[in-house]
Amino acid sequence: MKKMPASARICLIFMSLGVVSGAAALTGDKAAPKLEYHLDAGWPKLPNGMKLGGISAVASDSKGNIYLLHRLKPHILVFGSDGTFLRSWSGDFKTPHGLRIDKEGHLWIADMANHLVQKFKPDGTLLLKLGQKDKPGLGADQFNKPADVAVGKDGEIYVADGYGNSRIAQFAKDGKFLRDWGKKGKGAGEFNIPHVVVFDDQDRVVVGDRENSRVQIFDRTGKLLSQWTDTGAPYGLYLHQDRVYLADGRTGTIRVLDKTGKLLSRWDSGNAKVAPHWISVDAQGAIYVGFVSGSKIERWTLKS
Repeated sequence: MKKMPASARICLIFMSLGVVSGAAALTGDKAAPKLEYHLDAGWPKLPNGMKLGGISAVASDSKGNIYLLHRLKPHILVFGSDGTFLRSWSGDFKTPHGLRIDKEGHLWIADMANHLVQKFKPDGTLLLKLGQKDKPGLGADQFNKPADVAVGKDGEIYVADGYGNSRIAQFAKDGKFLRDWGKKGKGAGEFNIPHVVVFDDQDRVVVGDRENSRVQIFDRTGKLLSQWTDTGAPYGLYLHQDRVYLADGRTGTIRVLDKTGKLLSRWDSGNAKVAPHWISVDAQGAIYVGFVSGSKIERWTLKS
């Protein structure tokens, strides 16, 4: 075989480096550190006969209890932090999708199929209902397949009205409509399935714009402040202390970012067929990842 000239070998080396670094830049993984977390394979401890449905969301309360929202009855399963089963209950749900717990311990659940956002006590008592059941729309009192809901420090309610309307809808604490923003598109401030909505420590509204593969950050009136475009597809999003936790449901990747969107760590959790749908973090820093496809929950903890 004829030996390749040195100049050609050097050219190929630089070309390959360019391809690798270019791919890393697109995924935001260029400087990803080594794995920092390990899987707690024994969590949770399911009672005999209990079966998990598709887990669309997971959240933790101030007592360290973990709430799973899944698509079998009973829809809410509650576990202790050690994985011990505590209780369960069901509500008026068809396709429950998003779950958050506010600072007062109330559960907020967005349901795609009945077009409702509902507020509950921890025992399942209904306190507030937003939207019109089975009547999708773009009105002040309607949603079209809402995906998630977040509650601000003053009790204001922000709904990621994601699958049908591609907007954020804002309500007062008592449920009175205040404003909305966004429409379907790829431009700044537009959405293609706003799938998750949370608040950062500056009380800014952080939206996972799933199909546009970016995170957009707004003030509380809908003014766009910033966006991160190298996050992957943000199916799940959670902020805890000075870190941002993101589940990329397209690649099956979990990413840990700093408050500016810089990658701190990443690892694979699932794949294209069984991909993570939701992510949450408890007060001790344990990460919970819910899977709709695959009907499972994962708990990841920091390596000691």
